[in-house]
Amino acid sequence: MRTDIDPDELGHRDFYKVLTSVVVPRPIAWVSTRSTAGVDNLAPHSFFTVSCVRPPMVQFTSVGRKDSLRNVLETGEFVVCLATESMFEQVNATGTDFPAELSEFTEVGLTPEPSATVAPPRVAESPVALECGLEQTLELGDSTVVIGRVRHVAIDTAVLHTDVRGNNLPAIELLRPLARLGRNEWSTIGEVLEIARIPHEKWPGELRREVEARDAPALSERSADGHRGARPQPE
Repeated sequence: MRTDIDPDELGHRDFYKVLTSVVVPRPIAWVSTRSTAGVDNLAPHSFFTVSCVRPPMVQFTSVGRKDSLRNVLETGEFVVCLATESMFEQVNATGTDFPAELSEFTEVGLTPEPSATVAPPRVAESPVALECGLEQTLELGDSTVVIGRVRHVAIDTAVLHTDVRGNNLPAIELLRPLARLGRNEWSTIGEVLEIARIPHEKWPGELRREVEARDAPALSERSADGHRGARPQPE
């Protein structure tokens, strides 16, 4: 049994709660910006993902017009820092609606670290920082999608690991990223599963055979019921 929900009937506020409870887990963009007055802002945004590979771009969505959005529009720059499990309380605290003249770095007790290519600082306590220049914005209803081209990435060498294929990349068990769920819930990485994508030329077909084998008894039973219930036809 399923419950059917009409967004228009439920209303946007309550439907927002439904959306954020089922679109999970959501990675967090811990966005650093600098105002034209020189105040450094830091805020978590959980509508965040990669936008493009070539050139590299990332995006976050501002629901309403918040300090992060205003600063990006005025300066054209921002930094996305990784929100980690060890920084759980600090990440949440930077979501407080501080006045624009106050810096979350100061209020929450975080260390601003100079960026290499943009004015907004990195969070020194975060192991990864993506320095971005504004590419474009897209207004959708009450929200604005901010797309930035990644100019520079700074990664703490302590989270790097060389795998069996020789790739020296950040390791998930060392990054320990946070993610947002519904309500006031957050999550950590939990169990990590690994599986390789299957090229079509090597497709073994086991999954299809498993489905066919699973459904075969039910199909056979329905077929038998159909024969038992059929009336004899006149010759």
